[in-house]
Amino acid sequence: MINVELKGGVVKEFDENITPAEIAKSIGMGLYKSVCCARVDGKVVDLRTPLTSDCHVDLLTFDDPDGKKTFWHTASHVLAQAVKRLYPDAKCAIGPAIDNGFYYDFDVKKPFSQDDLEKIKAEMKKIVKSGVELERFELSPDEAIKKLEEMNEPYKVELVKEHADNGEKITFYKQDDFTDLCAGPHLMNVSVLKAVELTNCTGAYWRGDANNAQLCRVYGIAFPKASMLEEHIKMLEEARKRDHNKIGRELELFTTADVIGQGLPILLPKGARVFQLLQRFVEDEEQRRGWLLTKTPYMAKSDLYKISGHWDHYQDGMFILGDPDKDDEVYALRPMTCPFQYQAYLNRQRSYRDLPLKYNETSTLFRNEASGEMHGLIRVRQFTLSEGHLMCTPEQLEDEFRDCLELAIYMLKTLGLYDDVSYRFSQWDPNDTEKYIGTPEQWDEAQGMMQKILDHLEIPYVIGVGEAAFYGPKLDIQIKNVYGKEDTLITIQIDQMLAKQFGMEYVDKDGTKKTPCIIHRSSIGCYERTMALLIEKYAGAFPMWLAPTQVKLLPVADRHLDYVYEIKKALEAQGMRVEVDSRSEKIGYKIREAQLEKVPYMFIIGDKDVEAQTVSVRHRKEGDLGAMKLDDFIKMAVEEIDTKAIK
Repeated sequence: MINVELKGGVVKEFDENITPAEIAKSIGMGLYKSVCCARVDGKVVDLRTPLTSDCHVDLLTFDDPDGKKTFWHTASHVLAQAVKRLYPDAKCAIGPAIDNGFYYDFDVKKPFSQDDLEKIKAEMKKIVKSGVELERFELSPDEAIKKLEEMNEPYKVELVKEHADNGEKITFYKQDDFTDLCAGPHLMNVSVLKAVELTNCTGAYWRGDANNAQLCRVYGIAFPKASMLEEHIKMLEEARKRDHNKIGRELELFTTADVIGQGLPILLPKGARVFQLLQRFVEDEEQRRGWLLTKTPYMAKSDLYKISGHWDHYQDGMFILGDPDKDDEVYALRPMTCPFQYQAYLNRQRSYRDLPLKYNETSTLFRNEASGEMHGLIRVRQFTLSEGHLMCTPEQLEDEFRDCLELAIYMLKTLGLYDDVSYRFSQWDPNDTEKYIGTPEQWDEAQGMMQKILDHLEIPYVIGVGEAAFYGPKLDIQIKNVYGKEDTLITIQIDQMLAKQFGMEYVDKDGTKKTPCIIHRSSIGCYERTMALLIEKYAGAFPMWLAPTQVKLLPVADRHLDYVYEIKKALEAQGMRVEVDSRSEKIGYKIREAQLEKVPYMFIIGDKDVEAQTVSVRHRKEGDLGAMKLDDFIKMAVEEIDTKAIK
């Protein structure tokens, strides 16, 4: 017999080798039908996994993030099965669950059309209706390679060969006439995939490398109820209206050009103004909190990155200038600023009295993101980061970490994004140590230190194993775009590795030399990504302090222009951003245009305003506010701008 602790701390006794599925059935058929997978002592497993010792078991439904992933991962296999039935020559690549559904990559002679997707979806429904069960089995690496070669699945063969050296068994899942290489977990039965929709079809390079074959990627979503799919479709419709790629171009905030390249957006004057306002706000606030501004080079010799470890652990994500095999000196565009700011620290000998030493920089960075990952302003190859590095003593670490977090929270609250974020404690993966520098003991110490700080600050986080930076654990502040895709917005990292590699020291009170602790931090993260999220959050209607144009002056007729330009001069004297629509158009047309441009305030200036020396004010959301004295409007507007009000 074994003791199993269930949700709520309830401990029950079961026969050894009982499965989570059998436990769910013993609790009630309702749970048995809705459970997707289980978490056993923190690891997500199939429901048929036998339990051999005392353990803690969470039965996960679709409402749990890991339950959703299992549900959607199974749906991706149903998609692949349908494609193989309809297009037997198609080669299967990979098909994971993602934040907002699933996808599967196929090597096909021509990309799938919309008609093809409808046929595939119909075939998926047939498979779901059949209620076929999934069977898990294992083969040795040699057996797995032989089987996949017989199945004519070259991409799967490539994946298995990478893991063949360790001799571990290779896992497969079979459902009726379809077998796929997969670690799982999966649902027990496909019949619970009640509502399935294929949402998109795009191109994607194998493994994100433009030198590899281009595949056909099919995206989908699935739910246990048709009503949930209907709600999701409505959400997508609203998301498309708020998509920053759509609104940002319509409002002429940014554009892109094929001759420049993917992931290299051009900020147009209005977008550049928003960027400038954010940068001024961030740099002024950081200066107020004691951060010291640096300006460092955009590139460096490979020697610098070899010291930091980026050359060994991040080279694929860097833009290299030169040939490492031929050239005496090879340079690379910087993917981050930390090794540059460490050189500022090393400019002279440091004392404990110098610490904490806080360097900040508005950093232009370059990362060689995969072409299939590019998305508007959210994921780009050149971007600007509100970056900072703080050197301190171990005794100062918790207070300084808290201050970095408080800075980030202040920024998020001011921008109106705080309620949309979540926290992830990103840790190393002890089973994949080649990704990291340092010893297990150093990682245990750093992660233990960060966990203590986060728990003490009562930060509600989830753990992301394998998500740490190669040199240390981090707190990732996560946020989702309008489509539900999650990205990291802000990071705060503890680093006990790189200071030693760069020979960074300080003289302590007792005269001995010691190595400082380092905190890597951002305050609002990547400016481009933050702008994208703000566009989506406000559907382009920025708070007044961020609006590229704050007031639009709309004269009813040309005879009102002299008065309008007097108003413009007075508003600009208060630092406001003002435009005049002097076109010979009807006033109703001018109002509609200004409304579409999301301008916070409009002045409709006619004869009565000229005579009474007033302004007739219209707000983009509240409508007509009536006539008022210009000084009264200025007082109201300045307060709204200074307090960074959201309205």
